[in-house]
Amino acid sequence: MSDTNARIGEIVNSADVVLFMKGTALFPQCGFSSRAVAILDHLNVQFTTVDVLQDPEVRQGIKEYSDWPTIPQLYVKGEFVGGSDIMMEMFEAGELQQLLDQKQVAKAD
Repeated sequence: MSDTNARIGEIVNSADVVLFMKGTALFPQCGFSSRAVAILDHLNVQFTTVDVLQDPEVRQGIKEYSDWPTIPQLYVKGEFVGGSDIMMEMFEAGELQQLLDQKQVAKAD
């Protein structure tokens, strides 16, 4: 499992914003993943997605890596932010935009 943890660590740190989700940004495979993508799109930030349905080791490993039981999972500058519900709460309160601004996350092109 340490190989999977190391791989996940590399992925988490490979981009400013990483979303582990079911499906892809263009074709989410669950409502929660779709909502997470919609939030990030609305905030106009660059982000990378990881389709956990393509890799069972990452699908299970990310839950252990973050100690969070559900997917999607959002990471900003290597730090775990939360899942879909937390993203929505932070978005509605303006806190997610503040976090992205504080971390100086690049805007989407």
